[in-house]
Amino acid sequence: MTDQPEPGSPDAPRLTTREAAELLGVKPETVYAYVSRGQLSSVRAAGGRGSTFDAEEVRALARRSGRREPSPAGGDLVFRTGITLIEDDRYYLRGIDATELARRHSYEVVAEWLWTGELRPGARFEAPPETLAAARRTVDALPAHSGSTDRLRVAVTAAAATDPLRFDLSPEAVLSSARSLIPTLVGALPVVGGASEAEGGSMGSLARQLWPRLTARPADAQALAVLDAALVLLIDHDLAASTLAARVAASAHAHPYAVVSAGLGVLEGPLHGAASGPAHRMLQEAVDRGSAVPVVADHLRTGRRVPGLGHRLYRGEDPRARTLFALLEDVPQAAGALAAAREVVATTARHAPLHANIDLALAVLSVACGMAAEAGETVFAVSRTAGWIAHALEEYGERPLRIRPSGQYTGPRPPQPTP
Repeated sequence: MTDQPEPGSPDAPRLTTREAAELLGVKPETVYAYVSRGQLSSVRAAGGRGSTFDAEEVRALARRSGRREPSPAGGDLVFRTGITLIEDDRYYLRGIDATELARRHSYEVVAEWLWTGELRPGARFEAPPETLAAARRTVDALPAHSGSTDRLRVAVTAAAATDPLRFDLSPEAVLSSARSLIPTLVGALPVVGGASEAEGGSMGSLARQLWPRLTARPADAQALAVLDAALVLLIDHDLAASTLAARVAASAHAHPYAVVSAGLGVLEGPLHGAASGPAHRMLQEAVDRGSAVPVVADHLRTGRRVPGLGHRLYRGEDPRARTLFALLEDVPQAAGALAAAREVVATTARHAPLHANIDLALAVLSVACGMAAEAGETVFAVSRTAGWIAHALEEYGERPLRIRPSGQYTGPRPPQPTP
């Protein structure tokens, strides 16, 4: 067996500045900035033209910083993550097809899989009574017109205030916080209409606990299965905007409650977590009018995008939507909304080749089961909390404050006169 040269020895492989920059996914100037900060060492190249760098030292820095070769779209920061892979119109969680996990396992089991890499059949989450009581008091103090995301944000803050150990960022402590926070968020939401307190209790699966917070109609096994599957399918989706915000917070070693708050702040945007609301309203109108054709025509005539269609990560149908549509076939009360959704897709296809995404599938569930337009946003927020925690666990293991883009100043050049 041939001995390999030690890193840093004269015989170790060396890279040019350009090669080091490509491996790190940065500009050549940034490589020299790493040298000035003591993060890389350099040696003048033979003849004094440029510098060379130890290949293994550069690779180690790339692993620590989370950078790699720039993507085809340009030199964006790329994170190494072992959580979600989206490839060839398929969606995997730690290497397992997410749609299969959604069909076979509950949200709690899949959350544990996301966090630990272990399937724990029968896993259940329980809210500590004092934490739940504090969250409910805080939520009850909000104005009546407050939305579900408003309530979830203040519930997170209340839960954090009751946890004196929230600054412990060890994996065990973070997971303990997560297992109590998620049911606290659900339990803090008000029960809808005629749903009973027993239905809105803290026992049973998370999907069963969430159901009476979404609709006054009684739950049945088929509809609950769809809700549980939706929670699984929304649990993570690579580095969406809210997940990036959560990772930035975790990079600063914010505690897990603050990480979730950062994600919720972004989620409320109309282009992210709130995207299912317009799909619900469009689908409800199609059901009420008995046809999706005039509804789609109205959207196109007024220059509005038809909601619930298309996704930048999938060329064909969103696999999450496909899975929920299949499960909704077993829900008798969903037949009308499901037919309307398919008519929306078929009608729009005459204008543009767009496929259904998960927002349209969530709209079928919410319309069919008498839920409000913001129900999909609520499901999204509760579900994605587990994904944000998973990304926080990854980020806590990285170099702190590594997510620091450089601004490109476009204002007036100094010196300017003092006003």
